[in-house]
Amino acid sequence: MSVERRVLTVSALSAQLAAVMEERFPAVWIEGEISNFKVYGSGHAYFTLKDEGAQLRCVLFRTRARRVRFEPKDGLHVMAFGAVEVYAQRGEYQLVVELLEPRGLGALQLAFEQLKERLAAEGLFSPTRKRSLPRFPRKIGVVTSPSGAALRDMLRVIGRRFGEIHIVLAPARVQGEGAAAEVAQGVRELNALGDVDVIIVGRGGGSLEDLWAFNDEMLARTIAASKIPVISAVGHEVDFTIADFVADVRAATPSNAAELVVKEKRAVVESLADLRVRLRRAMARMMAGQRDRLERTRGRRVLTDPGRPLRDLERRLDDARARLRQAALGAVARGEHRVELAGRGLRALSPVARTLNGRRALTDLHGRLGRGVEQAIVRAGHHLGAAAGRLDSLSPLAVLGRGYSLTRTPTGRIVRSWREVTAGDAVRVLLHEGSLDCRIDATRETDDRPQV
Repeated sequence: MSVERRVLTVSALSAQLAAVMEERFPAVWIEGEISNFKVYGSGHAYFTLKDEGAQLRCVLFRTRARRVRFEPKDGLHVMAFGAVEVYAQRGEYQLVVELLEPRGLGALQLAFEQLKERLAAEGLFSPTRKRSLPRFPRKIGVVTSPSGAALRDMLRVIGRRFGEIHIVLAPARVQGEGAAAEVAQGVRELNALGDVDVIIVGRGGGSLEDLWAFNDEMLARTIAASKIPVISAVGHEVDFTIADFVADVRAATPSNAAELVVKEKRAVVESLADLRVRLRRAMARMMAGQRDRLERTRGRRVLTDPGRPLRDLERRLDDARARLRQAALGAVARGEHRVELAGRGLRALSPVARTLNGRRALTDLHGRLGRGVEQAIVRAGHHLGAAAGRLDSLSPLAVLGRGYSLTRTPTGRIVRSWREVTAGDAVRVLLHEGSLDCRIDATRETDDRPQV
């Protein structure tokens, strides 16, 4: 009896495994460390969760990634919630992430710290780019909710301190989806007006989630780019947002922002009264100074002795006449000197003078030539004698004078070896004095006769 073999295709097995996995793990929380985190052009993010013993592939689709408040990155310890599915094309199982939260620090707090660190590195929080508030603003821009308590608090403070100031409201939602974009748009619109002196951006207190619109990166960059000084007045004194760090001034509360930007009317009046007193004192000092100047001017001799300026002018005229005379005489003397120099130059260039100078030069050259020829002949004689001495020392005749002789064949070839001649050959022996005609009697390789 044979048992029928059951064979499954790869696709069928993968489908069954997927059904088991999806049924067994429809929703699960996974804790681990992120690695190989990558976001593709589609907006989907792929990464791996790992611990000491294993790793799990994960995918975070674009629609879910938008809900993640913080920025996932490698090395971050997180908790992921989702369903385990089988990716049949690669034969792998993976976690399709629905929620992603950091382990320990909350997601919003982590996102806040990450954005704060990044913007601080760009210099958006630098004190050097902060601008001071105008001392007496004429028009104040406010970006907040028109129905919020923050606006009422600011209007109450401004009305109590100086009710004549013009306020421009840019209404915007300060909480929830799209609130950051509306606040940023309000800042841009107030900048476009052109005559707003200062802008207050704020809202009342709340939780971190309620204040999250003021931690938006786009809003932070809009506040930094504002041409008008911006005061951030978000929440209570203990609340801090990214807008607080990037704004020119941070106010503890919206009411405090109104107090910072608007001086009390009484203080302004007192300041004007003080300025009036100071102005009167300055005018009195100036009048006294002008009066003293007038008295000094009245006592000047130009007024008591009108003829003195004329006498001074006559004296200056005489001095000028004397200087002009001296200058004319100096110019004449310089002209005569130049004429004399020119005459000397012309005399030196006349044909007679040039002929005399040429004759002197010719005579001098003739003498130098004769002396040069004599010296050259003497040097040549010395060189010739030295050369003759060296030639005589190298001459064969000098060698012959020491008792040596030179043997030649009848053709004139010098005999250098006994092998070049044979017995009976005629040779001529050249001596120091004269020569001998000889005939070879015998030849030997060595001289075996005793030396004399």
